[in-house]
Amino acid sequence: MASISSVRPSSFAARFQRRWPSRPFSTFCSTAGELNPNKQKHLVLYTKPGCCLCDGLKEKLHAALSLGGPHSLHSVNLQIRDMSENPDWERLYQYEIPVLARVLPDGTEETLPRLSPRLGVELIQKKIAAALEH
Repeated sequence: MASISSVRPSSFAARFQRRWPSRPFSTFCSTAGELNPNKQKHLVLYTKPGCCLCDGLKEKLHAALSLGGPHSLHSVNLQIRDMSENPDWERLYQYEIPVLARVLPDGTEETLPRLSPRLGVELIQKKIAAALEH
C-alpha cells in the first residue's frame, strides 16, 4: 500500500535542508532501499490550506495510489507539504499550487506537468506512472 505523510518545517529533514541546501537529505539516509529492485518512488505535493484545487488533487492522488492494474502506484510514497509553513516553498510555488514533484535518486525534485482538475483518477494514475518511469 502507498504511504502518505505530511512534512512540517520543524522536521529533521526540513531543518537539514535549510542548514545545508546544497546537499540533499537523502544523501545521508540509509541506502538499504537502493539494493531493492522494487525501490519505492517518491512524490511530493505542495499545497496550502483553503486551496480547492489542492484538495481536489489530493483526493484524486489518494484514489490513484490505491488503484491496481497495469499502472499501479502501490510502491509510491506521497508526501504532502503545506507550503505556507516554509518561506522557501512559499516563494517558489505561491502562484503555482498545487505542485506535484517527483523525487529523483539524488534527492532533488523535478516538478511534474500540471494535472488538469478535470482528469479522472485512472488517467491521473496513468500519467503519474509514465512520469515516474522517465
